[in-house]
Formats: sequence, C-alpha cells, structure tokens
Amino acid sequence: MLSIFLGLLINYVSHKFNIDCDPIVDKIDALLPQTQCAQCNYPGCYAYASAIGNDGESIDKCIPGGNEIVFKIANLLNYDELKYKNLYSSTNVLQKIVIIDENNCVGCSKCRLVCPVDAIVGSYNFMHTVLPSMCTGCGLCIPLCPTNCIKEKKILYDNLD
Repeated sequence: MLSIFLGLLINYVSHKFNIDCDPIVDKIDALLPQTQCAQCNYPGCYAYASAIGNDGESIDKCIPGGNEIVFKIANLLNYDELKYKNLYSSTNVLQKIVIIDENNCVGCSKCRLVCPVDAIVGSYNFMHTVLPSMCTGCGLCIPLCPTNCIKEKKILYDNLD
C-alpha cells in the first residue's frame, strides 16, 4: 500500500515540477572522459557537452578524449565525420604534460588536490611527482605551486611511459 502511495506521489511531483533535462546533452556528457580538465575552455565536461548540444560548439576540443571521442560524438549527432579526418592521431601527436622539478618541491600538496585525474602523487611535506601516462596537461596545478617548480612539457604521445 505504501509503495502505491509513494508511486502516485512521485508521479504527481514529476508532473507538477517538470524538471527540464536534455537527453542529448546527457548522452554527449556520458561520452566525454570526465577529467574536468577545462582544456576545452569550459569549466567541466558537462558544460562542454551542454555547449555542443545547445550552442553548436565544435566537437573536437576534448584533448584527453582524442579522436575516438570526436568520432563517437559525430556519430551520435549524425555529423559528417569526413571533415574531422584531419584531427591529430592519438599515436603521433605532441601532447602537453606537466613535470615537477622534484628538487624544488616543498610538498605542499596544493597541486595534488586540484589534479582532476590524480596524476600527481606524493604526500604532504614530501616530494611530489607526475605520472606522465595519466597527465592530461590541463595545467590546473601550475598556478598553485608556491615554488614554481611545475612546468609544462611537450612530448610525443608515444613517449608516455
């Protein structure tokens, strides 16, 4: 009896307070890597997905996602994927990563706390380092370093080990 009452209550509330959701934005967001790295110039993956779905933003701005994400989004939106054939290949591209000058790291842990993909390892008051295979090169950690020991470095994607 309680479940019937709760079911009717939920049905009434869903009709009374119509919640707007955009299923295409949710589908695009599900395809993005959820690194929240902001390399697409949006504050997060959902904001970028919303811009693609609602404002017609370009679908090739997700650097961590690479070509695979572009083609999946193009397929979802029925875009002509031929115009995206000149995108970089994930096997031969210069990619940005960050490196930490470990001799100057004071172990403040500010960089580790903002890393969206947990590519920075280390503990408080001890040296930190970056796992290059996980780093997306978003650079969110660079302005927080009090000793300026974090720098960007361009490498070939193949050299990530």
